[in-house]
Amino acid sequence: MQLIPRHDPHLAVRSAGGLTVAVLSGELDLVLVRHLRPELDALLREADALAVDIRPLGFCDATGLGLLAHCARSARARGAHWQLVCDQPWILRLIRLTGLDDLLAPEPALRPLPAPPLLSGPRARAEHPV
Repeated sequence: MQLIPRHDPHLAVRSAGGLTVAVLSGELDLVLVRHLRPELDALLREADALAVDIRPLGFCDATGLGLLAHCARSARARGAHWQLVCDQPWILRLIRLTGLDDLLAPEPALRPLPAPPLLSGPRARAEHPV
């Protein structure tokens, strides 16, 4: 796992095996959202697979949920893999109460990327001659 240097105490980014993981800490409120949104937007433009780990958060309000929803929509709109890692019951309850379950799809632990599908058909034979 490679740590990607950032000069932000509320954001740690690492990358391994095609998956970029952004770990958020602190209080995800209006002030932090304004600060983190450009950083997360840059990660969304660069990464083919992004996991946002919010387990270290001490607080998250509606603005924070809005940022997470923005990230999920942006990732999916460009066909990138999205994962939200959250195991805090109070944040999971907020996600459920706001109806963001399907969009954010929180999971309690970071999971590896799914294996790429096996090629089949004429293209596969051309790329992998026997």
